[in-house]
Amino acid sequence: MTDDTDFSPSDHQALSPSPNLHITIEEGSQNSEQLFDDDGNELEMEGNELEMDGNDLEIEGNDVDIEDNGLEIEGNGFDIESNGIQNDCDQMLEIEEDHESNRDDTTAVAVENGISQGKNYPPPVVGIEFESYDDAYNYYNCYAKELGFAIRVKSSWTKRNSKEKRGAVLCCNCEGFKTIKEANSRRKETRTGCLAMIRLRLVESNRWRVDEVKLEHNHLFDHERAQNCKSHKKMDAVAKRKVELTMDVEVRTIKLYRTPVVDPVGYGSSNSLEGEISENVDRSKCLKLKKGDSQILYNYFSRIQLTNPNFVYLMDLNDEGYLRNVFWIDSRSRAAYGYFGDVVVVDTTCLSNKYEIPIVAFAGVNHHGQSILLGCGLLADDTFETYVWLFRAWLTCISGRPPQTIITDQCRAMQGAITEVFPRAHHRLHLSHVMQSILENLGELQESGVFQMMLNRTVYETVKVDEFEMGWDDMIRRFGIADHAWLRTLYEERERWAPVYLKDIFFAGMCTFPNGESMSSFFDGFVHKRTSLEEFFDIYELVLQKKHKKEAVNDLESRDSGPMLKTRCFYELQLSKLYTNEIFRRFQDEVVMMPSCFSITQVHANGPVVTYMIKEREGEGDQRDIRNFEVMYDKAGMEIRCICNCFNFNGYLCRHGLCVLNYNGVEEIPFQYILSRWRKDFKRLYIPDLGSNNVDITNPVQWFDHLYRRSMQVVEEGMISQDHYMVAWQSFKESLNKVRLVADKHV
Repeated sequence: MTDDTDFSPSDHQALSPSPNLHITIEEGSQNSEQLFDDDGNELEMEGNELEMDGNDLEIEGNDVDIEDNGLEIEGNGFDIESNGIQNDCDQMLEIEEDHESNRDDTTAVAVENGISQGKNYPPPVVGIEFESYDDAYNYYNCYAKELGFAIRVKSSWTKRNSKEKRGAVLCCNCEGFKTIKEANSRRKETRTGCLAMIRLRLVESNRWRVDEVKLEHNHLFDHERAQNCKSHKKMDAVAKRKVELTMDVEVRTIKLYRTPVVDPVGYGSSNSLEGEISENVDRSKCLKLKKGDSQILYNYFSRIQLTNPNFVYLMDLNDEGYLRNVFWIDSRSRAAYGYFGDVVVVDTTCLSNKYEIPIVAFAGVNHHGQSILLGCGLLADDTFETYVWLFRAWLTCISGRPPQTIITDQCRAMQGAITEVFPRAHHRLHLSHVMQSILENLGELQESGVFQMMLNRTVYETVKVDEFEMGWDDMIRRFGIADHAWLRTLYEERERWAPVYLKDIFFAGMCTFPNGESMSSFFDGFVHKRTSLEEFFDIYELVLQKKHKKEAVNDLESRDSGPMLKTRCFYELQLSKLYTNEIFRRFQDEVVMMPSCFSITQVHANGPVVTYMIKEREGEGDQRDIRNFEVMYDKAGMEIRCICNCFNFNGYLCRHGLCVLNYNGVEEIPFQYILSRWRKDFKRLYIPDLGSNNVDITNPVQWFDHLYRRSMQVVEEGMISQDHYMVAWQSFKESLNKVRLVADKHV
């Protein structure tokens, strides 16, 4: 990786349900940009026109009202009660990142703080999918009702000799104009030629996908008229739920249903004592909670909702209503993912080591090289299905943008789940875990210093694939472990953990390959095997506060005090002004070691691309070895790549690359090798994603949401310094006075 990719939480997306659970999750489409490309000769649409590629489809009608097709849904039924749990299995609560900023504390899932109206439907976008045509229609109808317009079916089509619907266009009721015949009628003209619409088609997975969206209307919204239109008056009373969306690419939607057997925190039966599970329920598939733990969860989540904007928690319930899994993520973690979500470690230390609390943590690394929390979960087990639920829940909360690299331990179930949920992410195994497991599985050899030295040399010091494979072969033959079944299986997976195979993958220093060090567990030193859930939540907040404080202190130190320079190299001076102190010190070590590279020889040239051989002395005294490193340099593109691959592993150039730049008279490190994720002058505001500025001025809920987010941005920037604080405070006072003047005029 030679470019700096900024990660930022993007569009609001939700999750979709999974079979046999009250939470179900569906895959999103990866080809939503292709319109009407099903196999066989099917109907193609362009704009509002219909073109027939073959004879296997026929148009049912054009400009047909939804009422005439019998597809209306009766009743309205979208209000979510704010007191307690309803005994209606058909009711459901949708989780969305930013669209529903207010939620009742007693629900099984909560987002942000305040009171939810239960009526906040995100606008349609290309790529969202639905389980049925009725779901798609119902969603667009509800979205229209909230905004203040009515809809109808402009056209739909089926396969010839079949009643199976294959596609449809839903449009605003103001679409088009009266015909000449209708123009003479006494009915009031309501059509304005509005172009707002969505186009749907049935895709291979038997789901309905939105292939085209037009959101702009050419008329004012009329809520009163919309409430009385046919499409809204007959909404299906049975479908008392928000129809979920499944976003394109990696984004999923989770549906969380309320059931009659769930208590306020989703654990156990409401008719049984806390902690008791009926005999016909598989205990292994329920989250293991002690007496009082469910109340602890409930109290914690309820309290955090009131103080932490954009906080989200999700609960996974089985068919009997018992709690299986829990996931939560706070506002800061969601915002931090936008800056540091390129490389993520899934920490399963507590789960795999059978701790009392089965915690799974998502961790990243910030601009000081410190671990940061990007989400937490409590899991019932470590099965494929559980990990799929966890990853999809997390993916939804980070706005559907998967990391570039995911690092985990050696778990087959997790590996399969990552392939399922993050098909385009680089999944690699934690090298320190692999090295530790090698020693643990080889019995007496773990005490052999010679074996450990040979293993470390083979894994950490080889820079070419053939060197690694020859070294590994020599090692297993020398110690007689060539037939060791576990070791042979591990070797077959070497491309997931051996550094020599990972040179095209960015790790942001999450695995420091040369000395075998790596990041420890996020809660290492704070949580032990017997830590209870109550103790954990006390520790949890203290750990986060400690890490946030440390980051703030390091920010001040990096901004106010520059590090001591050790050489006269301009590269050192350049990055001392840009990088945080900790990352600069790591880079500085490379600069200090540049004199060990004593020979630079050009070995090949292909136009502007030149390959150099660098000779370097390693070690001390008489035991110093000489090693060769190949460095390719593209003079035209100012691109450089060393065989040691320090840049992708650690996020900064190595001494070999610096020597080649210096040899070619390059006075500054090229901009593509200066990553914004390490810079001390890069503003990072840990606030919820502001999202769209489009606000329905008739919706008080959206007023609150928009004003709250904007004010939080001022608060965060006001905390940068005393001067920032004074300006922000003065602005708040002036704004409040202006608002009060407006209020006085209306008295």
